[in-house]
Amino acid sequence: MEFTIFDDEYYRNFFPITMTRSTGDLRVGILKLRQRLQAFLHSEKTSVVIPEFLTGIYHERHPEWTINQLSDADTIFVNSRLRISEDLTKEILALSENTCLVKNDVIIAARMISQNRKISSENVSEIFRNCRKINFEKAEFWNYTWNFIAENSKYIAADFRNFFYEKDNFFETEAGVTVLNPYDIWIGDGVEMKPNVVLDASEGPIVIDENAVIMANAVLIGPVYVGKNSRIKVGAKIYEGTSVGPVCKIGGEVEETIFQAYSNKQHDGFLGHSYIGEWVNLGADTNNSDLKNNYKSVKTYFYPQKKKIDTGNTFIGTTVGDHSKTGINSTINTGTVIGVGCNLFGKDLIKDFVPSFSWGEGENLIPYKLDKFLETAAVVKNRRKLKLSTAEKELYSKLQGKDFA
Repeated sequence: MEFTIFDDEYYRNFFPITMTRSTGDLRVGILKLRQRLQAFLHSEKTSVVIPEFLTGIYHERHPEWTINQLSDADTIFVNSRLRISEDLTKEILALSENTCLVKNDVIIAARMISQNRKISSENVSEIFRNCRKINFEKAEFWNYTWNFIAENSKYIAADFRNFFYEKDNFFETEAGVTVLNPYDIWIGDGVEMKPNVVLDASEGPIVIDENAVIMANAVLIGPVYVGKNSRIKVGAKIYEGTSVGPVCKIGGEVEETIFQAYSNKQHDGFLGHSYIGEWVNLGADTNNSDLKNNYKSVKTYFYPQKKKIDTGNTFIGTTVGDHSKTGINSTINTGTVIGVGCNLFGKDLIKDFVPSFSWGEGENLIPYKLDKFLETAAVVKNRRKLKLSTAEKELYSKLQGKDFA
C-alpha cells in the first residue's frame, strides 16, 4: 500500500502563503498539514501532488520525494486540506479499491490503482472521476488561512499530546528559570534558557524544540511552540496560540500567530492573530492591529474572488507572503494581506491588500524590480549560509509575471 497526499484546486485559498509552497506544507499547531497526515497514516515515504508551478523548487529541495508522478501501485490518495483524526484515519484505511470518500463533492480520500503518468493539482480531480463515491459528512477541511490562526492553540495542544508527550524530554532548566505546570512542557536536546525566563503552561503546553534559545526575561504562555534553532529575544512576551517555525528570531509581543520558518520579528512591537511566511523581516516597532474599533468581524482580501470577504472572525491580523519586509515603525491595519516579495516602509498605514513585489510607502507603491528583489533575497539567504537557487529564481520570475491579485 502506498500513500499520496494531494493539493486540490483550492490551493489558491491560501495565497499568498501557497504561492511558494504546497498546501501540505502549511503549518498549524506544531506540525505541517502533510506531516500530520503522514503521522496518522504511518506513511514514511513521501509522495505528493502539488501545483505545476511549484514542481521546480520541490524537485530541487526534495529529490527523494515522488512529486506529481502517479505509479501503478495500489495507492490511497489523501487531500492535504483534511483535518485528520483517528476515526477518519480508520475510514480511509478501510477504503476498497476504486472507492473515494467525499463531502460536498470534494474528495477526502480515494483508493485506486492508477496508470503511471504525470499529474498536478490543476487536473488531479480527473483521476477520481470513475471512483465509487461514499459521502462522509463528518470530515472537515481547512479552507482559509484564518482557520489556522483561530485553531492554532487547539492544534498545539493536540500535537503535544499525540507526538511529544511521550518523546524523550530534555527538561533541564537553568537556575532562575520559572516553570509553571512542568508536566505540560517539552524541551528538546540542546535548548538553552537564560536567567529569568518564565514558562507558563498553566493553560496549555509549551514545546521548545532542539537547539532553540530562550533569552533572558522572556515569558512564554502556552499553548506555544518554538521550532528548532529559533531564538526568542530578551524580554519577549510570547502569548498563547503562537507557533514559531525553525530558524526564526522573535522579540516584542506576539500572540495567536504562526511563523512558517526563517522569519524575523526581532524587536519591540505587537504582532497578533497573523500568519507569516518564510524569510519575512518585520522592522523595529512594526505593529499590527488584530481587532477593529467597532469589534465587528474582520474582512480580508481573498485571492480567488479578488476582493475582501468577511472572515466571520473578530480577531484577524495580517498575512505576509515570503520575502516581504517592513521598515521601522511600520503600522499594519486589521486584516491586511501582504503578498510575496514586498518592501514596505514609511509612516503611512499599510492596509487592505498589497500585491506581490510591491515597493514603497502607503498607497505610493511601485513594482519591485525583479533583479533588485533577487539580489536582496540572495543576501538574506546567505546570512543563513544558504543560497538562492536557480529554481527559486525561476519561481519568483513566474510569480511576478502572473496576475494573482
